Amino acid sequence: MKSLTAIRHVAFEDLGTFARTAESEGYRIDYLQAGVDPIDAGSDLLVIMGGPIGAYEEHLYPFLIPELKAIESRLRAGLPTLGVCLGAQLMARALGAKVYAGAAGKEIAWSSLALTEAGQASPIGELGNTPVLHWHGDTFDLPDGAVLLASTQRYPHQAYAWGKCALAMQFHPEIDAKRLEEWLIGHACELSHAQIDLAALRRGAVENGGELARRSGGLLRNWLRNIHILKG
Repeated sequence: MKSLTAIRHVAFEDLGTFARTAESEGYRIDYLQAGVDPIDAGSDLLVIMGGPIGAYEEHLYPFLIPELKAIESRLRAGLPTLGVCLGAQLMARALGAKVYAGAAGKEIAWSSLALTEAGQASPIGELGNTPVLHWHGDTFDLPDGAVLLASTQRYPHQAYAWGKCALAMQFHPEIDAKRLEEWLIGHACELSHAQIDLAALRRGAVENGGELARRSGGLLRNWLRNIHILKG
């Protein structure tokens, strides 16, 4: 089997619905807990998950230093790498781009993406107009050489491709809507401080979760199959 290593920053922000697709595509999944486990980025596929810290906070979270170095080494080597939310921001930082607190404040809601022409032709195009879960307050500059794939009105940099085998998404296509309560509990302080409507998040999960899971499965399957074609 092919190996997939997922770097997890908080326990409930895992591969979610991506896990089923990855396993069906022949990947064995292993998790590394950031800040606890040594970062081994030598697997066939590395997925960097989300979390509530900043990609620029290595002065508070020193484990980010070796994590960023491992991500940069992997990206420069052209090895398949996928980033979600914080993972996308860490990839941008590893590629020399700036990551910072967004001027538009927290974007925590279900909403659809505006796809660029490149995005429509990419695996991201599988999402169509399906609302996805946004959950971030930071944003990033587009790394040199990156291709912008998706935007929202509040934050123009939502997804990008870099090279042949790297895909980064600031939103959460992997969310398992049936497990949303884990997120609401785990991020309770952030949600309260930002005065986020929990009922709206729950409604969005009910209305969009099933379709998002189906489309996200197509996104990941499309990307996994194409990276091997490109590598070959």
